[in-house]
Parts: sequence; C-alpha cells; structure tokens
Amino acid sequence: MLQGFPPIARPNARLLILGSMPGQRSLAEQQYYAQPQNAFWIIMGALFGADPTLPYAERCARLAQGRVALWDVLARCHRPGSLDQKIRLRDAELNDFDSFFEAHRLICAVACNGQLAARLFRQRVVPRLRAGTTLQVHVLPSTSPALASMTAAEKIERWRQTLAPWAIHARAQARRAAGQNC
Repeated sequence: MLQGFPPIARPNARLLILGSMPGQRSLAEQQYYAQPQNAFWIIMGALFGADPTLPYAERCARLAQGRVALWDVLARCHRPGSLDQKIRLRDAELNDFDSFFEAHRLICAVACNGQLAARLFRQRVVPRLRAGTTLQVHVLPSTSPALASMTAAEKIERWRQTLAPWAIHARAQARRAAGQNC
C-alpha cells in the first residue's frame, strides 16, 4: 500500500486543492507534485507566487499564506506506477475529511486536480460529510503531464479562471504583509 502525505494547511485556509494520490517521484521525494513535468507548481507560481524555482518549503508556505490548503483524496492505495487509472480503487482508503473540515472550518471551496480526484471526492467523501457542510466543488484539468491534450498555458488559464477569487485575496494579503497598501 502506498501512503500519502498529511495536508499542507493552516486553520485559516479557505480553499482546498485536492489531488488523488502522490505519484512515484513525489512519494520518493516526500513532496507534493515533485515530477518536474507536472504543471502544478507552475500554476501555483502564476496564481499564488509559489513558483517552482523556490525551495519546496517556501512554495508550501506561500500557499498556506494565501489561505490555500493542499491534500489528496486518498490516504492509501495500491497503484503500480504513477497514473491515476492504475489505482486499485476497491481497496483504496480515504483521508479523514471529517477531522480535516472540523479543523479547517473556513474552507468554502474545493478545487479538484483532475477527474479522478473529483469523482472520488464527490462519490466517496461528500456523502459522508457532516450535515450542513456546504462547499463549492470545482473540477480542474489535471496538472499531470499525462493530460497531454492541453498545453501548460491552457491549464494555467483554466485554473486562473476558476481560482481567481482566491488568488486575488492571496496577493492582497501578501501586499499587506509587505506593508504595501495598494
């Protein structure tokens, strides 16, 4: 069984970005989206200043400062290789979303990185959530290089269109922290 990572999140997070399960390179390096051809950090750089040229800890800190949480739907699973379609869903284990949302009560939106993350979240997580939990759920194109039908620029644009409200808030917050008023 492959074991995923804990979430990257502060209690004041408002947006949760969900993948399915880290790939082989990410697991080996113990970093979300460590595969250099994956567009995730390029997109996070464009939206939240978490540029792939920064050290991993700094990228994670910038997401957290922008009130963005990062996690995966699955806690554990069997999967040869890194492709989502190779995940053995029958014995895959979900992360503990009840506890996560209890500790992160300000999250109002979930951005799913790809179709599998969206399907698993909607089918296996949403029905189990505490009554009264309301979330906007957005399905975004996978940042994986396996989604070769879209260019990195097209992926960035789709992510930007959807996550613009959170990116704008993150930039304003960064300016306030830097002592800039405009």
